[in-house]
Amino acid sequence: MPNGKPKKRLPMDLKSLARSYTKLAVQTLGGIAEASDSDAARVTASIALLDRGWGKPNQPHTGEEGGDIQITIRTIMEGAKK
Repeated sequence: MPNGKPKKRLPMDLKSLARSYTKLAVQTLGGIAEASDSDAARVTASIALLDRGWGKPNQPHTGEEGGDIQITIRTIMEGAKK
């Protein structure tokens, strides 16, 4: 919950409706990847198909300029007994 606000969720019926177009969407992306005159459109469609079929590649987590990540954990206890 960023900023203390609950994450909004799509109603299940909307998710189901969107998922019902999966076959059409994949076929459309496949058609673009095979037949588009635009190289950019073919690459974008191919990437979308691969991401959905195989998942996106893992992204390494690094700090500034490829260095280590530094994590600082602080605990503030108000009214704690000493």
